[in-house]
Amino acid sequence: MSMNPALLLLKPQFIVFGLFLASAAFVHFRGNVRHRFTRQLTDHSTFLAPYNALVYLFSRIPARPFLDPGAFPELRKLTENWEMIRDEGLRLMDEGMVRAAAGYTDFGFNSFFRTGWKRFYLKWYDDALPSAEQLCPKTVALLREVPSVHGAMFALLPPGGRLVRHRDPFAGSVRYHLGLATPNTEACYIEVDGIRRGWRDGEATIFDETYIHHAENTADTNRLILFCDVERPLRTRVMTALNRFVIHHLVKATASANIEGERLGLANRAFGAIYQVRLLGKRMKQWNRKAYYAAKYAFVAIVVALILLPGFWH
Repeated sequence: MSMNPALLLLKPQFIVFGLFLASAAFVHFRGNVRHRFTRQLTDHSTFLAPYNALVYLFSRIPARPFLDPGAFPELRKLTENWEMIRDEGLRLMDEGMVRAAAGYTDFGFNSFFRTGWKRFYLKWYDDALPSAEQLCPKTVALLREVPSVHGAMFALLPPGGRLVRHRDPFAGSVRYHLGLATPNTEACYIEVDGIRRGWRDGEATIFDETYIHHAENTADTNRLILFCDVERPLRTRVMTALNRFVIHHLVKATASANIEGERLGLANRAFGAIYQVRLLGKRMKQWNRKAYYAAKYAFVAIVVALILLPGFWH
C-alpha cells in the first residue's frame, strides 16, 4: 500500500533531514560573504549547522562580524597585560617554538601550515599544556584568571603568509586576537564577512569566526598575536550548560601538542590515518577533476539516500 506523500514527510527521518537542511541553508546565507554552494555542501560548518543554528538563536551578542571588546570585560585583563604576554611570545618565537605541527597531528589548522601560519598552544579546551607552563608561565597564569577563555595560543603569520577564505565550524565560541608584535599597518589584515581590519600592538579584536574570513600579511615583518577562543555568551542556563558540555567533551577532542609526548585529543590521534584518504582524494583530483567531483557528490547522495530510506530508523 502506497503512503500519502504528506504523511511520508512526517516520518522522523524526513523531519530531521528537513531541519538539517534549514539550518544548513541558514548558515550558508548568514552574512554578506558566502562559499560557492558546491563548497558549502561538504564544508565542516554544514555538518555542525543544526547545533550552530541553535547557538545563534540563544546568543546574547549581536549577529555582527566584529564585536565590541567592551562586551567582554573579563578579557580586559589580557589586553592590559599585553607587553608581558608579548615578551614571552617573542622569546618563544626566537627559540623556534612557534611552529607548524609535526606530522598530521593538528587537523583543525592543518591547511594553514601550508601557507605560512604557525602556532604555540597555551591551552586548548582543557588545562594548560605542560610545555606552555614551563616556557611561558606568566601568560599561562594570567589565562587561568579568565575562565571564559577555553583555548589560547600564540599565532604567527610571517611576511607573505596568508589564510585562505574559510569559516570556523563551531559557533559556541568567539575569537579574540590581541596584537603583540605586528606590522601595525593595514598591509597585515584580517577580513571578516567583507570587513577588513589591521592588527595593532596592544589592541584587541573580537570577531565571530563563523563568518567567512581570511587573513594576509603583505608587510615585511612578522605578525605575532595572542589568539583565544572565548565562550560565546548565551541566554538561559540550560543552553549555557549544553554549550559547555560540547566544549569540554567534544571540542576538547581536537587538542594538539607543542612537543612530542604531549597528549593529543582523540580527533588528532585519528587524523593521521584519516588524512591518507584525503591524500588519495587529492591524487584523484589531480588525475581527473570530473571523476573526483563525481565521486564526491555521489558519496553525499548515497549517504542522504540511506538516511531517508524507510528502514533506516528501525
